[in-house]
Amino acid sequence: MTKLGTVTEKETISQQIEPEVDITEEVLDDGYLDVMEDKTVVIFAVGGTIATKKDGEGYLVPAASGEELCKKVPGLDDLCNIEVVNFSCVQSTAVTPEMMLEISKQVQEILKRPDVSGVVITHGTDTLEETAYFLSISLSDEFQNEYFKPIVLTGSMRGADAVGADGPANLLASVKVACHDVKEDIPRVVVCMNNEIHAASRVQKVHSDNIAAFKSPSWGPVGYVDDDLVYFRAGALDLDMGFNFPTPEKLTAKVGIVKAVTGDKGELIDYFTSQKIDALVIEGFGRGNLPPEMMPSVKKAIDSGIEVVITSRTPAGRILDSYGTPGSVKDSIQLGAVMGGESTSAKVRLLLLYILSQPKAQELRREDPELFRAYLQECLDPVLSERLFSIKS
Repeated sequence: MTKLGTVTEKETISQQIEPEVDITEEVLDDGYLDVMEDKTVVIFAVGGTIATKKDGEGYLVPAASGEELCKKVPGLDDLCNIEVVNFSCVQSTAVTPEMMLEISKQVQEILKRPDVSGVVITHGTDTLEETAYFLSISLSDEFQNEYFKPIVLTGSMRGADAVGADGPANLLASVKVACHDVKEDIPRVVVCMNNEIHAASRVQKVHSDNIAAFKSPSWGPVGYVDDDLVYFRAGALDLDMGFNFPTPEKLTAKVGIVKAVTGDKGELIDYFTSQKIDALVIEGFGRGNLPPEMMPSVKKAIDSGIEVVITSRTPAGRILDSYGTPGSVKDSIQLGAVMGGESTSAKVRLLLLYILSQPKAQELRREDPELFRAYLQECLDPVLSERLFSIKS
């Protein structure tokens, strides 16, 4: 049986224990020595490139079940007990927020089992970061405080029958992470690709084809997987925490995204305003500034009761009211918009979908709009919430 060590500080095992102590039973103050016997990891198969093969015309199509994926990984059964749940076999472009919610519900039930160490979700890479982020915010504080177990999302950039397929190596590394004894200061939901471990709130797909396609711009990975250990070098972020909400039965909110372009006069904002949506994410330039001609439409949307959040089309950096020119973030704040922090537009949309589908959140929104906006700002950028709102959310 393979045993993997996990050490999070520079001190060696020999400095921590006395001779003749069985290290397989020893728990260190600065980490855990993982003993894989009797651990169960559930492979939750959703689909994606990792489960595809080429058809007769040379196109990648869904073809492999979770069991088939596991059979392609030598030594996987030696790590721990493996169970498989075949949730779906679709490309991730077909994964909806409603499917993400159902995945969250099923995974939470799985993790309540005392024999389960963690869950690995095999998923297409196009929306993998979104599903990871949705899972991270849909695990309530209560659930996370009771079940310190990792949820690891992985996939591949090459099909299952490709030369140099990366799926088996990614799956093996992810199972190692899922066997890891999670501490309070380690993210519950991570993405494991190319032996790097990334926090759900920060990870992005930054390349369309390279096997090293997943990065966390400005932040970097929170850890990595080596042959003999799982190493976390950074802790959990506040933005990877769940909310004090129960997992909703369904997602009822309507949230749109508008990407600002040069010369934009706000026609798409006007369209969404006419659809009576709950919230709108507006992706601006750089720090979040917009073309001046868009501002009347932004005002109209906010005045109609739509929650507006400003994000940036840049892959790294936060939204900030640094400029005083027409269309600046300063103008958007004065109109009542919320700043999106460092989150991508896609992740902000999911956060709004989740929060605005909560009856308690909608009640607060009706009774105290300013406090509700302060709460949103707290979720996206706590520093700005403290500065912009006198009310403490």
